[in-house]
Amino acid sequence: MYSSHTGLKEKYEVSCAELDLLVEIAKNTQGVIGARMMGGGFGGCTINLLEKNAIANFKNIILAQYKTPEGKAPEIYEVVIAEETGLI
Repeated sequence: MYSSHTGLKEKYEVSCAELDLLVEIAKNTQGVIGARMMGGGFGGCTINLLEKNAIANFKNIILAQYKTPEGKAPEIYEVVIAEETGLI
């Protein structure tokens, strides 16, 4: 995921300083498996893959270390991967 972000940032130039910072914070947070930007073209957001026991710490670190350019706290949406595909 980190390599993908680097490619989006350097090769395609579709990232921004805010997204780069969020990925860098994630990269330096224990329990984060990967992070990258998504939704390029409108400022976007990051997607982060975490170990289950790292979620609370990750949220605390992001909220402590990042504010939007307007000084607001970022919104964090926690999602869980659903069961695999199958026939109904």
